[in-house]
This record gives sequence, C-alpha cells and structure tokens, in this order.
Amino acid sequence: MVIDNGKGLNPRKQPQQVRSQMTVDAIFEATIQVLLSDGLQRLTTIRVAERAGVSVGTLYQYFPQKQALLFAVLQRHLEMMSETMELATQSAHNLPLSTMVNIVVSAFMAAKTENVLQASALYSVAGELDSRDYVREIETRNRARLEAMLETATDVHFDDLKTTAFMFSGALVGPIRLLLESQPQPETIRAFGEQLESLCLGYLERAGNPR
Repeated sequence: MVIDNGKGLNPRKQPQQVRSQMTVDAIFEATIQVLLSDGLQRLTTIRVAERAGVSVGTLYQYFPQKQALLFAVLQRHLEMMSETMELATQSAHNLPLSTMVNIVVSAFMAAKTENVLQASALYSVAGELDSRDYVREIETRNRARLEAMLETATDVHFDDLKTTAFMFSGALVGPIRLLLESQPQPETIRAFGEQLESLCLGYLERAGNPR
C-alpha cells in the first residue's frame, strides 16, 4: 500500500516483476542492516546500495532520496503490523473477552519483538520523518478493528466502544514502545507479555458490563 503524504517521500516507481521485487527487498534488508550497524545519522543511500549489492542509480530508480527510502521501510513495517492486527482481531470475534485479549496481545507482542533491535530502530526512523499523518491512519485502522472485535465479545458489552478501543490501543502501543526503547533482555520480554495482557484485560473488564 502506498500512502501519498504530499512530502515527496513516495517511491519513484513500484516493482512490477519478480526480479524488481527482489531488488527492492534487498534494498529494504540492506537499509535495516545499515541502520542497525551504523545508526540513523550515518545511514546513506551509498552505504545501503553497497550493502544491497546494487548501484546507487538502481536505488534511485525506486527511491529519490534517503528520506523516501526510510519512509518505505517504515511503511512496510507498519503495514505488516496492521495486517497482524487485522488477522488477530478477526480470529477473535465472538469469543469471551479474556480470550480476545490473549489473542491480540500475543499476536502484537510476537510481531513487535520478533526482532527487537529492528523494531527499536524503526521508532527512531518514525521520529526522524514527518510521518505523523500516516501513523495516525494506521492507528485509526487498528482501533476500528479492535472496536469491531470488542462489539462481539460473548460475555461483556461496552457502552462507549470508541473510547474503549482507543484506550485498549493505547495500552498496547505505549508500553511496547517503552519496552523496545529500553533494549530488553529475552527474559524481560517474556514476563512483559503476561503483564501487558493483565493490564489490558484489567482495564477492559472494568470498562465493560456483563451480558
């Protein structure tokens, strides 16, 4: 999915063939590798092209500037997270609230902590780019999915679904960001998932009314 943010961060063109898609995938992977090894401030299109094994001219065929490349990498990550939320919430329809929360939190944690360093680095990219409109669009999508899911809970109902979904979303995203920015150890991540589930479920149980 391509979002036109009006700031010249969109790709010059989209890959149409398998070979072109492989080239773009290699550029994306190289961008992450350079980001992790050299840091955001030292990342250049030249270093990314060298790591990807392509010419700078080839890179510029797709991404007209460093910021456009970074935005594309961030976009791919956020769209993956959006797809994760879509699949998780759809699979949790018409279930008890505690099961819903377990499914959503588990899926969100797994996706965010699969590569902790990469996820943390992408937060710095989001802060560097003026991507607020796009991030808000993703957040709106995810809240709508949470709202639709909560409406089908078999054991509880909510008087204000929009506010409840908003708070549920915030309870997911905020702590995860704090966790990733702290460069956690694996044992910390394992314990964190249980605590996050308790946090979200505790709020939802208090906000809801038994059916």
